[in-house]
Amino acid sequence: MSISYNSFCDDFYVDMYINTRFDLPTDRDILLTFFERITKQFPLMTSLLRDNNGYSLEDNEDCGYNRWTSVDVDRVGAGIVNPESFNQALELPKLVIDLVPYILGVRSLDVDYIDLTFGMDFDYAGNHNEIIAEALFAGSAFGNIFDSQGAVVLSLSPAVVIALDDDCSTRIRLTVDSRTDESEVRSRKFEQDKPISLYLTARQYPPSGKEFDPKIAFNRLCQVAIDFMDEKVVPNFVMPLTSAIAHRR
Repeated sequence: MSISYNSFCDDFYVDMYINTRFDLPTDRDILLTFFERITKQFPLMTSLLRDNNGYSLEDNEDCGYNRWTSVDVDRVGAGIVNPESFNQALELPKLVIDLVPYILGVRSLDVDYIDLTFGMDFDYAGNHNEIIAEALFAGSAFGNIFDSQGAVVLSLSPAVVIALDDDCSTRIRLTVDSRTDESEVRSRKFEQDKPISLYLTARQYPPSGKEFDPKIAFNRLCQVAIDFMDEKVVPNFVMPLTSAIAHRR
């Protein structure tokens, strides 16, 4: 990775989704062929699960990290938790993008958009709203509201979406997610196992009137997401959050 994101948080994960316009196949043989092809390259991925939305294949519980891929009604996903390197993080998503045209029948015209998400979890057994307010809003217009006498922040999960081109086909969404609810604020008893989460999602829609290649689009999303993390998110969001958490412990 350009920056070792794992070192800044308690858990780091990478998720990729190809969202489709048409429903994906539900035929047993097609799905088994897809998952068996994944298993050939990643032999530890042997846990096949089913839920109301579709099917997923995951690593067995004995490995040190967790890869997964899924086929839902209208999206195919792949990801990994706590990868050891950036190359490892992208191996499975790239394989899935290679396979879906030939096994699941997903063509360029069928792609609605592709999402690549970098997620970070920060363990903190206290008021998440206070940490986010201190780290990200100190000295701002919102910060002045929070500093009002007797003010208690009940909900604070800031999010922003920006477009990176004129036709708005490439977008970045940044979210910092507090999991402190109002009942915890009132009781001053905070759950121990709920982290503060930060999500950076790079999204690519097929540009209107232009040829769209999912492989090229995904590679570009990777670079866009890495650049944004390195230049904007880590110094301006991650570092202030980790510093605020460290001061409260």
